[in-house]
Amino acid sequence: MGLVRLGKMHLCWCRTCNLPILENGKCCICGEKAEPVALTPPGDIRPAFEANIRLLREIINQQFGDKCGECMFPDGQIALMNKIPALDRMDEIILDGEVIGTLRYDIGRGWKLLLRLSGARRIQEKVTKGYVLADDGAVDAIASNGLNLMAPGVLEIGGTIQPGDEVIVLTSNHKAIATGAARMSNDQMCRATKGLAVKSRWTGEPSEHVRKAGPHAWKDVIRANSDVINRRLDEAIRFIRDVKVKYDLPAVVSFSGGKDSLATLLLCLDAGYHFPILFLDTGLEFPETVDHVVDVATRHNLDLIVEKAPEGAFFDNLSLFGPPGRDYRWCCKTNKLGPTVKMILDHFPDGVLSFIGQRRYESEQRSSKPKVWNNPWTPGQVGASPIQDWTALHVWLYIFSKGESHNVWYDRGLDRIGCYLCPASDLAELRLAESACRMFDRWNEYLEDYAKSKGLSEKWLELALWRWKKVPASVRDEIKRLGSVEDVMAIRDAGTEDDSGRGTGMILHMQNGFSPCIQGYTIEGAFNRSLDIERVANVLAIIGAVELNDKEGWCLLDGMRIFKEGVLIAKGSSPEDVREKVEKVRKAVVKAMECVGCGVCVARCDQGALSLQKDRIRVATSKCKHCGSCIEPCPAISFGDSAFEF
Repeated sequence: MGLVRLGKMHLCWCRTCNLPILENGKCCICGEKAEPVALTPPGDIRPAFEANIRLLREIINQQFGDKCGECMFPDGQIALMNKIPALDRMDEIILDGEVIGTLRYDIGRGWKLLLRLSGARRIQEKVTKGYVLADDGAVDAIASNGLNLMAPGVLEIGGTIQPGDEVIVLTSNHKAIATGAARMSNDQMCRATKGLAVKSRWTGEPSEHVRKAGPHAWKDVIRANSDVINRRLDEAIRFIRDVKVKYDLPAVVSFSGGKDSLATLLLCLDAGYHFPILFLDTGLEFPETVDHVVDVATRHNLDLIVEKAPEGAFFDNLSLFGPPGRDYRWCCKTNKLGPTVKMILDHFPDGVLSFIGQRRYESEQRSSKPKVWNNPWTPGQVGASPIQDWTALHVWLYIFSKGESHNVWYDRGLDRIGCYLCPASDLAELRLAESACRMFDRWNEYLEDYAKSKGLSEKWLELALWRWKKVPASVRDEIKRLGSVEDVMAIRDAGTEDDSGRGTGMILHMQNGFSPCIQGYTIEGAFNRSLDIERVANVLAIIGAVELNDKEGWCLLDGMRIFKEGVLIAKGSSPEDVREKVEKVRKAVVKAMECVGCGVCVARCDQGALSLQKDRIRVATSKCKHCGSCIEPCPAISFGDSAFEF
């Protein structure tokens, strides 16, 4: 996976106090200059919470023997994590100002810790398995020259080792000189007289591990970073006040229940504002998230404005769209964008200034956004982020410094809070959420029924392949490397093209070729089912004046006649003209017949011609100017249909 640079790398370390320092500054405890820590971009470091430490200890004990985990992570150890690009999930683990290893989740295999030499040295006296002793004659070649361990140089093997396992290479007196991956099993290493036993990844001279200053608590980290925290706080307060003065709009804090929106809310309070809280309940939130939002609003005596996605907005639409995917996020339109538009129109029809917890380190898309922007999907909404340039560690140190409680899911191991079944989640995150969220039962029941109806294998469920409409080649290749026929079949059956078995909605089938006529060209086609011709005629008004003959069951628009049976006859001056007009009609018909009532298009009409009636879009034709700007974005069009083909 490629490196992604989204901003400056901010992590440094005070070698005297053994504490993390942000922004290449001085430690506020001892006054010493902190040294940069070498990290993989984007460098969005965050604290390792208790659940993270428990998981790390468990994995280390599994790989290298009992008590190794506690030896690596003693109580009072300040540990940080740095999420880095990977096929599924991978985090660098930082202790004492250096990366001691990488925690990786492998699809189909689970968690694995890839130790660096500094990590191996921490447990070299405790390791009871997952190690190989190197013959004294091989030590110098490995430690000094970075070479691999060959089979003849194996002196002793700790525990059962299989090819691919992570291994620590030790000297005869148990000093680590290399870490890497086994290329042979322990039996093969014992029998082989040649060949590669361990592929070295990190090598170095044998040495003792020296414990650094500690133990510490997060209050020590806050104290060491007090200058940075105070400076960032002052900058954010000035930003909030300046933006509030510049925009003569009612202001709110968009609160999701996550750490970033919590920090934004606290900054607004520090700036002297008690803005109302806007919370969108998508219907897919963790129950603890909803409770946390209410608790925050109550404790800070703030007005709480809640908008809920329509009942059934997600599960009722599964029959049309099928499971959502990373490349197929129809649920964001039906459960998030639409209700957000409605909430703003209902409460702030003349516009609103929303303070939002957006950060550049979250994604490439957000890294390029300004700190203040006009929302393209909700006209009248101005967004502003006072933490755009903060890393996750900036956010957490500020929250810790305020003594503010946070969403309990961070303590359980999640590093981002959103919908419990979000397809953008890593497989590791989904498994964690599933283990502690009762709401997953309904989702798993749906997926099992869906897989059964489509003839999909158990691996499709196990590997959460529903997260893509088109499974990426990198994921397909990784699963194929698992080696079983069932894995490969899961890829094939899950669908790698657009015929993945999801809901197809309204489809327009056109005949081949055009018929020349006196007025130009004609062509015929048909939708895959009959139409509510009155509803279709009403929505077609967004692109032009419509004539409706309800008695005979047809409507006419710009040379195109649509019948209630689904038949379409189109005329135009040229084949290209017909294609363009038919595509507009197709989208409008899909919008009319497959409307999910999200309301996204309502806000895009500056004439006030659109409204929702019985959870369906309705056009006030007397107000409509036929501009067509409200056709998209629309989940029915984007996700529920296929473009026609001649």
